[in-house]
Amino acid sequence: MKQIVGVADMKVSNNPKESIVTYSLGSCIGLVIYDPAVRVGGILHYMLPESSIDKEKASLKPYMFADSGIPRLFKAAYQLGAAKNRIKIYAAGGAEILDQKGFFNIGRRNYMALKKMFFKNNVMINKQNVGGNNNRTVRIEIATGDIYVKTSGSKEVMI
Repeated sequence: MKQIVGVADMKVSNNPKESIVTYSLGSCIGLVIYDPAVRVGGILHYMLPESSIDKEKASLKPYMFADSGIPRLFKAAYQLGAAKNRIKIYAAGGAEILDQKGFFNIGRRNYMALKKMFFKNNVMINKQNVGGNNNRTVRIEIATGDIYVKTSGSKEVMI
C-alpha cells in the first residue's frame, strides 16, 4: 500500500505494509524521517522556508513551510512511538529548477531553513541529496526504513 505525500503535505505511518512517497521535488524539500526501533516513518514535502510571509496560509497549510511543517512531522512520529535520539533523517530536493540563475534561491533557502532548525535542536541529517537543478522523487518503505530516490532522467536507487 502506498501513501502519497502531495506538495505542502505530510504523512507518517507505522504500518509495515505501507510505503510513503513524494513526487517532483524541485525547489521543495522532501524531509524523510524514520525510527528503526519502532518502525515509524514519515515524509514532509514543504515549499517555502518561513511561514511569516503569509500567516493566514500558514494556519491553513502548515506543511507548506519549513518552520511550521518540520515540528509537526516530528510530533506525529513521536505520537506513534518514535524517539528523537533514534530517528534517522534524509533530505532531498532544494534544487533551482525555474531559477537557474539563482535570483530567488528558493531551493537553497528551503535547505538553509532546515539546517538552521536542526542546528538549534541538535539534530543531524544522516543522508541528503539536495541542490542542483533536477527534480527528485523520494520513497520510504516503512517495514525496513529503506529509502529510494529517483532523480529525473535516472533510475530509482536505494540510499
